[in-house]
Amino acid sequence: MRTYAGHSSASASNALYRRNLAKGQTGLSVAFDLPTQTGYDPDHVLARGEVGKVGVPISHIGDMEALFDQIPLREMNTSMTINATAMWLLALYQVAAEDQAQAAGESPAEWVHALSGTTQNDIIKEYLSRGTYVFPPGPSLRLITDMIAYTVREIPKWNPINICSYHLQEAGATPIQEIAYSMSTAVAVLDAVRDSGQVPEDEFSDVVARISFFVNAGVRFVEEMCKMRAFVELWDRVTRDRYGVTDAKARRFRYGVQVNSLGLTEAQPENNVQRIILEMLAVTLSKDARARAIQLPAWNEALGLPRPWDQQWSLRMQQVLAFESDLLEYDDLFTGSLVVERKVAELVEGASAEMARIEEMGGAVAAVESGYMKSALVASHAERRRRIESGEEVIVGLNRFETTEPNPLTADLETAIQSVDPTVEKSAVDAVRAWRERRDADPVRRERAVASLEHLRADAASGVNLMAASLECARAGVTTGEWAGALRAEFGEYRAPTGVSGSVGVGTAETGAGGGPLAQVRAAVARTSEELGEKLRILVGKPGLDGHSNGAEQVAVRARDAGFEVIYQGIRLTPEQIVAAAVAEDVHVVGLSILSGSHMELVPEVIRGLRDAGAGEIPVIVGGIIPESDAEQLRAAGVAMVFTPKDFGLNDIMGEIVGVIRASRGLAPLEPAQT
Repeated sequence: MRTYAGHSSASASNALYRRNLAKGQTGLSVAFDLPTQTGYDPDHVLARGEVGKVGVPISHIGDMEALFDQIPLREMNTSMTINATAMWLLALYQVAAEDQAQAAGESPAEWVHALSGTTQNDIIKEYLSRGTYVFPPGPSLRLITDMIAYTVREIPKWNPINICSYHLQEAGATPIQEIAYSMSTAVAVLDAVRDSGQVPEDEFSDVVARISFFVNAGVRFVEEMCKMRAFVELWDRVTRDRYGVTDAKARRFRYGVQVNSLGLTEAQPENNVQRIILEMLAVTLSKDARARAIQLPAWNEALGLPRPWDQQWSLRMQQVLAFESDLLEYDDLFTGSLVVERKVAELVEGASAEMARIEEMGGAVAAVESGYMKSALVASHAERRRRIESGEEVIVGLNRFETTEPNPLTADLETAIQSVDPTVEKSAVDAVRAWRERRDADPVRRERAVASLEHLRADAASGVNLMAASLECARAGVTTGEWAGALRAEFGEYRAPTGVSGSVGVGTAETGAGGGPLAQVRAAVARTSEELGEKLRILVGKPGLDGHSNGAEQVAVRARDAGFEVIYQGIRLTPEQIVAAAVAEDVHVVGLSILSGSHMELVPEVIRGLRDAGAGEIPVIVGGIIPESDAEQLRAAGVAMVFTPKDFGLNDIMGEIVGVIRASRGLAPLEPAQT
């Protein structure tokens, strides 16, 4: 039983962890901030506004030791949501455990051998949905392979990879896509480990036994439960037939769950509680396919950062299910169910066909590089949005049953969510600079750090397993940015396909008088373009390190379908790069998407940049998880419009953008029937 937690600083997160453990939490699930996830120190230009926002910043071994102060790692089960830099965080975790063992007068090697936990380490889904990739697919797969080979022997209770279908569903995946893409990722990883020659053939079942999965559970809980049974069946088949694993225990499908965040609503957020309960039931009702670990979001995550009390509520949901209900006392409730068997068979058949299609392309890596999987997810997500906007898919409180009594939980929004102290970033910047200065002021420590980075670069070039060099970097006081920078120099960086250009439009089926809402927006775009004498151009930008690009992609697709010329360059851009693109492309509007909480730092920088470039007349609109108090400040700073999760109608949003452009260019408003 976990809550996904971490923010501000290592010491603040440590206090939160110890409180949660005292409340009955049975494991830790660590959220790292975006600079840590993407290999930057807090003082890097791309880290501006992102430090400590969506997780805890960990820059070096001192931070890792502070994070787990008074928490004996030998006794803890720790899940770390980390991917591109997973090897580095595991190295820091191991060295922190070694230091704890020495302080206790015990054997560091024995402590390391006893460590249990998980590094997420699924880079494929980062290219498809979450966006915290750093290196190209080939070198990234090598880092995963090296970690698996190392941990199977040296940390045998550790799960070196947690293959994630969770983020695929958040990006719009259907159940069949969710199963097929994550299974194809597992095949790519296992093939890479096998082909590396680092694990003897007779020990390969140990590798299979340490592969775990991290799954999403949506509110359609019967379908989701059947999905888990299909996962179990397919995993057993793949590991037996493709890899020859005869030990049934090693073939067991081991998975943890974070229930769905995509379906959490800002409108009537109290409804999120029953959604979370139903989603938890999806992965607990069937004993033969039951989750090993569950972490639940909080009811108010669509509003902002949950408070400790909100996290406690989510933990208590699990405890009531486990200790008050009788669910855990019975064998599987669905054995022999014809309905369940038919649905499971349907999912297995569909996922198997999609896996075969990916294999024909050359496997999961090739399907990422070609853009196939990304385009398919963008299209699936667009179809989901179409169903919601049309009312075909009902979201209670959002597109039906919208009338509501005043909500006492959100009566004071300033206290309904937690905010990160704005001084956190400056403190982290000062701290990492001081760490490097103290280290380098000592000639012996400085030389050790320099030598460890040279060792890392040499091993990266030679093909040697990189865990040994990473461990030495951790012991030498190297920082996260220095470790990642050394590998960037050798491996290069990567920009994944956005999937926008290859996705299918959603408006082509509109019929009836007036052609439907999208047709009306198209007419407004066309008329405005005619009046201005040029096609309307929108730049959709993702400033900072936030890689959750689903919303930006859907806006870009709908804008294209509405008749805009769309400039979308993907994730991880500086405000300066966005301004330069807006000026070079001579756009009519800039739309910024930020879900990491860095809007108050990054959006004003874009506005200032446009003014300094002589393009201050270009209106800026912003979308994201933005509290109303922040929205008011952004509007005061010059933002034309602010959209949040409650604004789900993309056609309505497109119409409002047209209105913003017309106002900025001195054109009269269009009549309602024309928008």
